[in-house]
Amino acid sequence: MRKVTDVQQRKPTIYDVARHCGVAASTVSRAFGNPSRVNPDTREIVRAAALEVGYAPRPLARAEAPTRARTLTLVVTDIANPYYANLIKAAQAQAVDNGYTLALTDSDESPKLEATNLRKLLATTSGGILATSRLSDEAIRQLAQRRPLVVVNRQVEGIPSLVVDTANGMRKAVRHLAVLGHQRLAYLSGPRNSWINSERWHAVHEEAATHGIHVDLLGPFAPNRQGGHEAADALILQGSTAAIAYNDLIAIGTLQHMQANGVRIPEEFSLIGCDDIFGSDLTTPMLTTISGPTDRLGRHAVDLAHMQLTTRDALPEPMTFDTHLVIRGSTTSNGHGN
Repeated sequence: MRKVTDVQQRKPTIYDVARHCGVAASTVSRAFGNPSRVNPDTREIVRAAALEVGYAPRPLARAEAPTRARTLTLVVTDIANPYYANLIKAAQAQAVDNGYTLALTDSDESPKLEATNLRKLLATTSGGILATSRLSDEAIRQLAQRRPLVVVNRQVEGIPSLVVDTANGMRKAVRHLAVLGHQRLAYLSGPRNSWINSERWHAVHEEAATHGIHVDLLGPFAPNRQGGHEAADALILQGSTAAIAYNDLIAIGTLQHMQANGVRIPEEFSLIGCDDIFGSDLTTPMLTTISGPTDRLGRHAVDLAHMQLTTRDALPEPMTFDTHLVIRGSTTSNGHGN
């Protein structure tokens, strides 16, 4: 823990205040940015601690631009994807707790539409959260010059980033299939311009190599059930005994289409998805998948946006959240191991 004497050698931050008075950094942020949401006694403790360490809050964006709504824009790639449900609900609850309205927009997997929507919405809102953005790093940096931005499931240098470590989850999935005896796998790729898709594929490829397993890259496929149908057609012709999909929707579409074509899962083929969406445990068999804390992503994304608007703090390092493999019926019973 840094001492107050260390703080005096640089500009104090809300983290220094939080450590000094024993509360969360988000509480310090709210005490200055939205004081009505903080208990009066706590508020006074925070303000006294700030005075002691020499911390001076930055004025709210609302005070700097009175005509701008106290609203955060959340951009998702496909609102129909169940993956986003928990993220949206958690972000909205946290936004309300911090005194914001959350505006939601769907980019429909289109970088052009995403950029257009953001330019329009950021003109009248306080900041933005980009969930699994398809924009280039440069486009995101340019937009961040207009308003504070947070990127989710993506890393962009200079922009606050939150990432669920699904790449490590993919490694766990490969090891699980290796234990079942599989020697030839396929990775069912998602969108070509997806940063997180590239991370997942590289993890599968590297982990498979350490186990002497051959792995093929199939796709890209649209990250939905129809994309899974197309992936199933490719798999039936390709010869792998197991596959790991970019997301659960591709995996579910693959499972359904392979079964419709007479392939028994998991007796003849093992299948793993990613994201642990609602419905992944409603398939027959239930889908083995990689699970991460999507609701925590939503809450932390709002906190990071709020901190940028209310403090002078340096940008935090990218935050990474752990994943775990949820083993269900699509890989467990009599896994085929040629």
